[in-house]
Amino acid sequence: MFTGIITDVGEVLTTSDLAAGRRFEIATAYDPETIAIGASIACAGTCLTVIELGTTQGGGWFAVEASTETLERTALGSWETGTRINLERALRASDELGGHIVTGHIDGVAEIIGRADEGDMAKFTFAVPDDLARFIAEKGSVALDGTSLTVNTVEGATFTIMLIPHTLQVTTWGEKKVGDHVNLEIDLMARYLARLQSA
Repeated sequence: MFTGIITDVGEVLTTSDLAAGRRFEIATAYDPETIAIGASIACAGTCLTVIELGTTQGGGWFAVEASTETLERTALGSWETGTRINLERALRASDELGGHIVTGHIDGVAEIIGRADEGDMAKFTFAVPDDLARFIAEKGSVALDGTSLTVNTVEGATFTIMLIPHTLQVTTWGEKKVGDHVNLEIDLMARYLARLQSA
């Protein structure tokens, strides 16, 4: 489990194709000695398992593998050497829950269809697949590229979010532009409520 509060911005060092997926090595400011093999790290919101660790002159890195299923359902397929990604380590029982409960299980991909810089803030407009639009509510929570965010407005299959300067500076959001695709995880409670209503 995660909170959607980004604690590092990593960078893809290498990618390599597997028989049924892709391997990524990701540079991080996290100390490799504090990461266990098998640990979960949310990479742009996608919960991935650490399979290898190492250090370079510039710091530490960890390796993960994404299955074909993950590549098809997320924006990970577009990652290449140099891609910067939001990172969050798994929630500990004693940690502060500053965002909302995030599982790291991506529901789909949202496209940025608008960005309006308003002073030192930025208003983003997103388009989502029709089957996920019903889960997004005004003033509700979503996780986009792993970042816990509050929905401002909703209209059909589009919604807006306003990002504060701090978020733009300490995540990859300051670099995002129209046409970019981001990983979307809908609110956990909305998912289960919809399932209960349909049962």
